[in-house]
Formats: sequence, structure tokens, C-alpha cells
Amino acid sequence: MKKFLIFLAEGFEEIEALTPVDYLRRSGIEVDTVSITDRREVVGSHNIPVLADKTISEINEEDYLGLYIPGGIPGATNLRDNERVIEIVKEFNNKEKIVSAICAGPIVLGRANIICGKKVTSFPTFEDKIENLGTYVNDEIVVEDGNIITGRGAAIAIYESFKLIEKIKGKEAVDQLKEGIQHTRVEEFYKFES
Repeated sequence: MKKFLIFLAEGFEEIEALTPVDYLRRSGIEVDTVSITDRREVVGSHNIPVLADKTISEINEEDYLGLYIPGGIPGATNLRDNERVIEIVKEFNNKEKIVSAICAGPIVLGRANIICGKKVTSFPTFEDKIENLGTYVNDEIVVEDGNIITGRGAAIAIYESFKLIEKIKGKEAVDQLKEGIQHTRVEEFYKFES
């Protein structure tokens, strides 16, 4: 079974990075967190140290069906400015593998020049910072356009994770996860309240 890659760079947004790790693994999808340096320990934007599964020099791109880029500053800019990350993003896109980013993360997709002609979203203040931008979508929290999936920010990490799981394993896997984490109760509560 192919795995899913989640990049970690110093200053990553912890919720945006670790929510998909947890939810994808709960859904039976193997995930590798990958540090972009030669050190496995990576410190998030809120000073939480995380031990990545691998370093970027240890991975084989053929092992993965897709990748995910969390936001956070300076995490997203560190990813954007790493030439090896950009090469991998381009390679995954060329092979039509899933390429996903959230919050400030789409600046990496812009630098890789893979979103021209694509619908994309991000944290609102990053719209002007995304190079080679296609169509910016303001009124959706998660946007899917072909193999590209983007999301607005930390509170959306849950929903972007659901979208990734649906794309990889189908809607039934998402429904099972939602039941297992009690998200179905949240949905019922808000339907009742509205």
C-alpha cells in the first residue's frame, strides 16, 4: 500500500500538520511525516517539538500517493524556499498524485507553478502572496480542483482531512471516522441548534 507524505518545516502550524496525520492513520492510511532538514525534530509555530518519521533525504517519492503542506509561519515560507520540496511538489503534480495545502501552504504550490488555471483557497491574507495563482475561491473552506486540494486554515484541518480520506478511500471511510471521533454528534447538534 502506498503512503501519504506530510512535510514539516520549522514553524509549521501544529493543528494543520497533525490533524491529518491522526485522521488519515485512524482511517488506515499510512502516513510519513517528513522533516525538510537532516534533523527529525521539528518545532512548530507554537513551540511544540515533533519528531518526524523521516527526513527528506530518506524518502523515495515512489512510495507516496500524495502529499500535504501545512501552513504556519515561518513553516510555509521555509517549505516554499526549499528547492527539494518544490521539486517533489512538481513531480507529484506531474504524476497527478494528490497535492494538498492549507492556510499559508498554497504559497508552496504557487512557487512550484502548479496552480495556474486551478481553483485554490488559503488563509485570506495569503491570497496576494500566492504566485502563479489561478482562480481564488473565497466562499469555500476546502477547494478541490483535480488533484489539488486546498483549505483555509487551522479550524478547517478536520475538513481537509476528511476530503483527503474521501479521495483516497471513499466516503464510507469518512463516515466511519466521523462516527469514531464523535463528529456525527457535532453535526447532529448543529442541525438541531439551527
